[in-house]
Amino acid sequence: MNALPPQHPPFDALEAMARQLEASGRYKILRQFERNTVVAPTNAATLRWGIYLDTETTGLSAQKDEIIELAMIPFQYDEIGQICFVGQPWVRLRQPSKPIPPEITQVTGITDAMVAGHVIDPAEVAAFIGPAVIVVAHNAAFDRPFVERFCESFKLKSWACSMREVDWAAFGFEGTKLKYLAAEAGFFFAGHRAENDCYAGIEILSHTLPTGQTALRHMLETARTTTWRIAAVNAPFHHKEALKARGYRWNDGENLAPKAWWIDVAEDAYHAEMIYLAQEIYGYDPQLSPRRITAFERFSERI
Repeated sequence: MNALPPQHPPFDALEAMARQLEASGRYKILRQFERNTVVAPTNAATLRWGIYLDTETTGLSAQKDEIIELAMIPFQYDEIGQICFVGQPWVRLRQPSKPIPPEITQVTGITDAMVAGHVIDPAEVAAFIGPAVIVVAHNAAFDRPFVERFCESFKLKSWACSMREVDWAAFGFEGTKLKYLAAEAGFFFAGHRAENDCYAGIEILSHTLPTGQTALRHMLETARTTTWRIAAVNAPFHHKEALKARGYRWNDGENLAPKAWWIDVAEDAYHAEMIYLAQEIYGYDPQLSPRRITAFERFSERI
């Protein structure tokens, strides 16, 4: 005679057990993600639309690789950074011009058979993001170049990054990967598919940090700041270690930016950085042309 399948206690009983374990101080419970946490707005008149976006691609280069899956989930937030509504997802697959590399299939589970014959209409994408005042991604520096090459409308939107524009380390987090942040926020989810990552990203943004404010609020405050990108064009080669130690990174000229060491600095640090370069690196005023960066340009290839 076949054994009966195991009978699980009802959800309320399971939750009671989980809370009892947590109350002991000896256990940390991760709950499976099921739905986003939303709250009533402080002032409905202040509600704004955002889009949380994620892509799966054939590789890491926006110049050489292609989108194979695009997911976007609309959400509304209020003036103090609370998530007040999460809408229906928009998810599409896309067949690339070349076969999907095996290592990408291994990570994402997306096969050539799944994307065969699928296309994404840029006009449909543009219409969907139309109401949004901001587009958010977890590592926007990766996603933004891909989607801007695919749909021009993304260039007209302000962007924010849930990975880089929250100072997670300052709030006691030891990593910034989506699954790690989810675990610290008390839940787990099936990752490496664009839709799941979007839902998880929105939930992480609703998480209240030690300041008493949501991660979304901290991210938006950072995104609204102005920074300056300084490219140390023709900097003397023997100063490269000093520039690296100061936080400069090398751009090889593959995108539209000049081939040079570069750094992004806050507006209140701009003049001090220009003085440092003139006095310590060049020995004269190099007449550089820094770029002012806002959320409309940040994470784009256009800077």
